[in-house]
Amino acid sequence: MDLRQKAASNFIWRFLERFGAQGVGFVVSMVLSRRLGPEIYGLVATVTVFTSIVNVFVTCGLNDALIQKKNADDLDFSTVFYFNIFMCLTLYGLMYAAAPLIARIYEEPELTAPIRGLSLILVFGGIKNIQVAYVSRNLMFKRFFYATLAGTLAAAVVGIWMAYNGYGVWALIVQNLVNTTIDTVILWLTVHWRPKRMFSFERLKGLFSYAWKLLASSLVDTVYNKLAQIVIGLRYTKEDLAYYNKGDTIPSLLVTNINDSTNNILLPIMSSEQDDIAQVRAMTRRAIQLSSFIIMPMMAGLAAVALPFVRLVLADEWLLAVPYLQIFSFVFAFYCVHTANLNAIKALGRSDLFLKLEIIKKVVGIVTLIVTAQISVMAMALGQVFTCITGQIINSWPNRKLLGYSYREQLKDMLPHILLSVGMGLTVWAVALLGLSDLITLLIQIPLGIALYIAGAKLFKLEIADYAIGLVKGLLNRNKKTE
Repeated sequence: MDLRQKAASNFIWRFLERFGAQGVGFVVSMVLSRRLGPEIYGLVATVTVFTSIVNVFVTCGLNDALIQKKNADDLDFSTVFYFNIFMCLTLYGLMYAAAPLIARIYEEPELTAPIRGLSLILVFGGIKNIQVAYVSRNLMFKRFFYATLAGTLAAAVVGIWMAYNGYGVWALIVQNLVNTTIDTVILWLTVHWRPKRMFSFERLKGLFSYAWKLLASSLVDTVYNKLAQIVIGLRYTKEDLAYYNKGDTIPSLLVTNINDSTNNILLPIMSSEQDDIAQVRAMTRRAIQLSSFIIMPMMAGLAAVALPFVRLVLADEWLLAVPYLQIFSFVFAFYCVHTANLNAIKALGRSDLFLKLEIIKKVVGIVTLIVTAQISVMAMALGQVFTCITGQIINSWPNRKLLGYSYREQLKDMLPHILLSVGMGLTVWAVALLGLSDLITLLIQIPLGIALYIAGAKLFKLEIADYAIGLVKGLLNRNKKTE
């Protein structure tokens, strides 16, 4: 199988895995949102702020270092595995001890037990992450499909049962724990790599020389992304945090399907071709074209149907989340630019440059956050639009020289998808003006949006549409031959 076919096959398996997991997660989230309400979701959002930040240290960027290293062997993988286990146990101990302090800061004594409970995810993460790196490096993404889907389905059953039996916040926490545990166990059983009785501080030092910059970058990025939620939790109400978080989460669930699939495939394949700049440039360009062709209409459509969707699926108590959902739909529409550019930089071994970009972006973002936090939560969300635009320019700037692929060229590649998505979105939004019921409105809007976008792609003869169809047909034909 050539590189193009291998990339396409693994992309589709990764996409199916993400689509299945996030699809089930999305439905479960809607059910639990109706049952638990904004206050409990705001409480959980507060807890996950801290576990997400600490989780950055679980990988320490070492997963990416294993993928990027040309000749990584069992000694490298075993060394990282044992180091990860040590780090995870240490971090869990710190979170267990810090839980009462965090609860006092928020003046929410009931946070102590949930923080300690959800932090157990860190321990399972240490076991799982090395298997993830092995699968990614060897492009075995079919294994993710079964593990993730099984974990998600089991967690869905447990979470919904607990929510309807009065367990409140613990329904969401146990759901997350069950998901991670089952995912880890199945991945461990299906991926045949096992740690050997070997460890090398020299190898760890070599890997960490690349990884620490990614760790610092990831830490800066995660802290920054959670900083808005920390500020909202301290300055405003749990309900405000719930509306903001829900508006962020819904488009994030949809974009994660594409973004994670692209991200996981691009890094190992680009790394294998890191000595061929022309090939890396071609991959980066194709990734931006393909991702924007899929993501942008999804986000434009989501923004257009936001009001009837929230009213029908989440109930009226969540209506204040609608403007946040529309704002974040715009932000996530351009995530493909960040993903493709940053993966190219990592694949070329420039983790130092990666860190510098993160620092510059976060300085801009923090200044924006400080200014907008004095105004309102809505102003903070709108500030994300500004940081999204500046972040695209910053992330793409180095590739102007590294790859000869400037931000202007990237915008030119995305422009047909942007214009087509905006036109489709406005048409779909206009359907709501007919005054029909929410269910009927959505039943008209969704198929209309899909039909308009596909028809537009055919009318304007977008090459990427034919490319995407060709990838799917090629994979289907290849699967038929192997049956």
